[in-house]
Amino acid sequence: MQPIVFGQGSSRFPARRLDAAPPGPARRLTGLPILAIWAALGLAGCVEPVTSRRGGPSAPMETAAPEQEGFSTERLSRLDGVIQRAIREGAAPGAVVLVGRHGRVVYEKAFGERARVPESEEMTLDTLFDMASLTKVMATATSTLVLVEQGELSLSDPVVRYLPEFEAHGKEVLTLMQLLTHYSGLRPDLDLDTDWTGYETAIHMACDEKLVAEPGSQFIYSDINYLVLSEIVHRVSGVTIDRFSEREVFRPLGMHDTRFNPPAEWVPRIAPTEPREGRMLRGEVHDPTASRMGGIAGHAGLFSTARDTARFAQFILNGGSYGEARVLSPLGVRQMTSNQAPPALGEWRGLGFDMRSRFSSNRGDLFPVGSFGHTGFTGTSLWIDPVTETFVVSMTSRLHPGGEGNVVPLRKRLASVVAGAILDAPVR
Repeated sequence: MQPIVFGQGSSRFPARRLDAAPPGPARRLTGLPILAIWAALGLAGCVEPVTSRRGGPSAPMETAAPEQEGFSTERLSRLDGVIQRAIREGAAPGAVVLVGRHGRVVYEKAFGERARVPESEEMTLDTLFDMASLTKVMATATSTLVLVEQGELSLSDPVVRYLPEFEAHGKEVLTLMQLLTHYSGLRPDLDLDTDWTGYETAIHMACDEKLVAEPGSQFIYSDINYLVLSEIVHRVSGVTIDRFSEREVFRPLGMHDTRFNPPAEWVPRIAPTEPREGRMLRGEVHDPTASRMGGIAGHAGLFSTARDTARFAQFILNGGSYGEARVLSPLGVRQMTSNQAPPALGEWRGLGFDMRSRFSSNRGDLFPVGSFGHTGFTGTSLWIDPVTETFVVSMTSRLHPGGEGNVVPLRKRLASVVAGAILDAPVR
């Protein structure tokens, strides 16, 4: 394979050749002391090149032996047993787990079954998964930051500046920042007890919502927040969140297996979730609200693979770029990955990213405060540690076939094993 350069570098992580000899500890940590301070404070199979709208070809993601990137191979191999045991115990029918560090994939394996009903299918590395709430980070939060950097939005703006009808019931003071961090005071989801369908109906219902807490006073994880944000992206840009994120995020980053409402030819590679109305959901979004909205929503609806999710993770670690494409600035990424929640309250959230909250069990027991990630209800997970330049992607369809799987313990153990296998991490 011809030598390539991974990324363009940033104030955080300088670019380096992937075919070069592994750098020593001093070189690896170049540029990281400031990042470590941010973190401590809470502020913080190769594919063919794809031509980016914003630059030249997107670099393929290279693989490396774990020891080349500072891992203990023996310790990292413990992942196999942890995953296999979870599958035997019924956590999920199968999994794809990918670990990356310094821009290289050091662990990538598929386990178990992609599908069990109507017949067994072996899990493969290129399986697509219903990403559920990872949509919030990968599509909506990133798209919102793109518009901020284009001068079209400000995070301190009230929502009513873009959605005037949102002011009903005292919501006129609510800001975009409060939507992004889940400190809006809105309840978790729209009413699903009534018989409604349609994207416009959902937006109307969201604008007519009443607050259940004073904005900025309480962390309430809410799908409504991101449903509203995606409509703001729509109104400001003139295109829906699926088209905007495809144009501005996924295509530039070479995430060619990531989209809303995947086409029929993708279905054989998609992991099914569970039955609904007499049919097994496969390639149709599982989230009930997003389903009623036609599969395109800011809080759920995205489908992707482990490799594409790894590209997204590396784009964040690169400070907003991947290959020759730049999607965000380093300072934009810093805002996304820093604690933006009210400091006196205990739930730490970035812009989209979870940092330290009741939902961040996928951080494990060892990754430091200042690392960040997100999970999806269907069984997907991403965790990123900027101090060690490591990310962990865990993909399962834990609801298949009967909606009974639970991967919360698995996510936590995976992160702890990966962190425990890093032998050159800074200790101060």
